[in-house]
Amino acid sequence: MAIRLLLASNNQHKIRELRDLLDGDDFEVLAPEDLDVRLEVEETGESFAENAVLKAESFSARTGLLSLADDSGLMVDALGGDPGFLSARYGGKGLTDDNRNQLVLSLLRGVPRAKRTARFVAAIAVATPGQTTRVFEGVVEGLITEEPRGSNGFGYDPIFFYPPFDRTFGEDPGEREGQKRDVSHRALALRAAVKYLTGMQGRDILV
Repeated sequence: MAIRLLLASNNQHKIRELRDLLDGDDFEVLAPEDLDVRLEVEETGESFAENAVLKAESFSARTGLLSLADDSGLMVDALGGDPGFLSARYGGKGLTDDNRNQLVLSLLRGVPRAKRTARFVAAIAVATPGQTTRVFEGVVEGLITEEPRGSNGFGYDPIFFYPPFDRTFGEDPGEREGQKRDVSHRALALRAAVKYLTGMQGRDILV
């Protein structure tokens, strides 16, 4: 029996990536729009994990469904870990992904390659009413480029250089054809969550 799983997000980029990563597994994957659910969750947590839990628990409480939420972002060492859990809101409201990429690059102007170390971090929370919420994390290490490279992916992908691939995540050829889907922070966290969920199949956590 397929596991009915709600993706607790309004971000269409994340929904597409999560759907793709879950493809082939034993899930009936739902997005809020499939259920005509409209819910904006204020991300008041002070970590990726706290914000992921807030979103997963809010959607689960609204729908009664097993819900999975992601909170993720970029941490740059030379910026003291910023943008961090504020990645999606870095620099203030109204900025585009391109604006935020340019902001990070401007703050790193003159910083040598060896000190442009950074990592993508993802926390995935799995929640269902009456059960303890579980959190799974994934981290991928890289470097910040001096200019955006590539138009694939979203967010900070064009400025995140992944040495094993010798290219940025933005230069990866695509979600299904590329290699990012196997090594990304979100993929690592989701892989751990899937292992947990499939192990719980048939128990009363699943609705």
